[in-house]
Amino acid sequence: MLDKLLLGRYIKGDSLIHRLDPRTKLLATFYFIFLVFLANNWMGYLFLVLVALTLVLLSKISISFFLNGIKPMIWLILFTVAFQILFSTGGTVYFHLGPLAITSAGIVSGIFIFLRLVLIIVFSTILTLTTAPLELTDGIEHLLRPLAKFGFPSHEIALMLSIALRYVPTLMDEAQKIMNAQRSRGVEFNEGSFMDRIKAIIPILIPLFVSAFNRAEEMANAMEARGYRGGEGRTKYRQLSYERIDALAVLALILITAVLIGLRFLG
Repeated sequence: MLDKLLLGRYIKGDSLIHRLDPRTKLLATFYFIFLVFLANNWMGYLFLVLVALTLVLLSKISISFFLNGIKPMIWLILFTVAFQILFSTGGTVYFHLGPLAITSAGIVSGIFIFLRLVLIIVFSTILTLTTAPLELTDGIEHLLRPLAKFGFPSHEIALMLSIALRYVPTLMDEAQKIMNAQRSRGVEFNEGSFMDRIKAIIPILIPLFVSAFNRAEEMANAMEARGYRGGEGRTKYRQLSYERIDALAVLALILITAVLIGLRFLG
């Protein structure tokens, strides 16, 4: 299950989404997350689902790949949806037990929360799947650069974020290897009581932390050996520049916003 986690993974390609400037993709991702909260009815969420499917098709990445990537987070999503359904009030009451109640308004709210979380995951993973870690670092640094005038370490923050994002899939793969090694020794992670499962996870954490610290030390030594001294005075081999496709992406965002606002008032 851990090897299907999409966060931080990059798939090389030459799609329209891949060719966008990383700054455009970063800003568009945050803007899409804002649009998810702007929707307030069935038509709005259906429109956003169609937008998400269109972006997936434009990225030339299989839809099944995204569906498999959502599976590791499905329990967190379902827990949030169940919490929303049981504690929302309004509409027709179908079940009532103390403070818990299942109502028509709660079910609708739960469905909207489900769609909202899935859309946020899809929009976020499109960013990481179509943007190389170095491009992501450059994009974050350029967007944070105006804050450097106030002493904000934009380069260092961008580097830390990109390294953390880059090593999420690496740590997940490492955890999967450790779990497979533990299974070969007779450890079962899906059997027994809840406490038994928690105890079975503890032997995974220690070697995983050791591996993470070793990787961090190796990376620090490699950066020092290459003369890394922070972002001051550094030049870049790859220069970011906005192209016509980025302007078209901005126009598409404006159009999507106009349609969503219209659907919001229409509903």
